[in-house]
Amino acid sequence: MKSKSVSIKKKLHVKQGDTVKIITGVNKGKVGKILQIFSKTGLVIVEGVNIKTKNQKPRQEGEAGKTIKKEAPVDSSNVMLYSEKTKIASRIAFTENDKGNKVRYLIKNQEKIN
Repeated sequence: MKSKSVSIKKKLHVKQGDTVKIITGVNKGKVGKILQIFSKTGLVIVEGVNIKTKNQKPRQEGEAGKTIKKEAPVDSSNVMLYSEKTKIASRIAFTENDKGNKVRYLIKNQEKIN
């Protein structure tokens, strides 16, 4: 008898739309925006990073086959938030603003992230 597994969402340090820098792997040093987040698996898709090619067969007669290039997911632990103003990658911390809302900021240069 199989047990039913409960899917646990991982708490990620990045959000969709953040600018990040890849810190490990083949794409180390590349910078891009996060397009999509998979919170159950802890993976993120970064624009222009980890591009895979797929050959698609022709669907109809007379049509040519295609080569499709698409971004593949990268583990969220391999990315770090990046400041485009100062060109620095940093970890994040939280603080409160004037209204009492929680705000993220980069540790290295104290730059606030919206």
